[in-house]
Amino acid sequence: MNLFLVCLTLTILWLINSLRYVENCKFPKEGSSPKSLRYIGSMVADVHRTLLYGGIFLYPADKKSPSGKLRVLYEVFPMSFLMEQAGGQAFTGKERALDLVPKKIHERSPIFLGSYDDVEEIKALYAAEAKN
Repeated sequence: MNLFLVCLTLTILWLINSLRYVENCKFPKEGSSPKSLRYIGSMVADVHRTLLYGGIFLYPADKKSPSGKLRVLYEVFPMSFLMEQAGGQAFTGKERALDLVPKKIHERSPIFLGSYDDVEEIKALYAAEAKN
């Protein structure tokens, strides 16, 4: 089962890379099956589902919260550590999540957690946008 777990409520505020990724999930290139959307609304439950069934959990930055919404020290770091220990990746849109150096106790970050290949796909979108 190939899943993507994300709240689509605020897509109007998202940056273009996140929108492109979700579009690719819903409308893949010929020969590929679309990914199934699932979203519980609890990061722990959603990441748990991602660990069990594969796919990717997204909580991207948006125009209202350009630094993301999830707190680095007690949401992003613990889930990123678990995902990497399971063979996946954790990406902030700029760098590996566990390479962040927080400057404040409540610092926030966007996050993309998931299987190695799924996170590579979103990293490629961010790299292509950075070149432009």
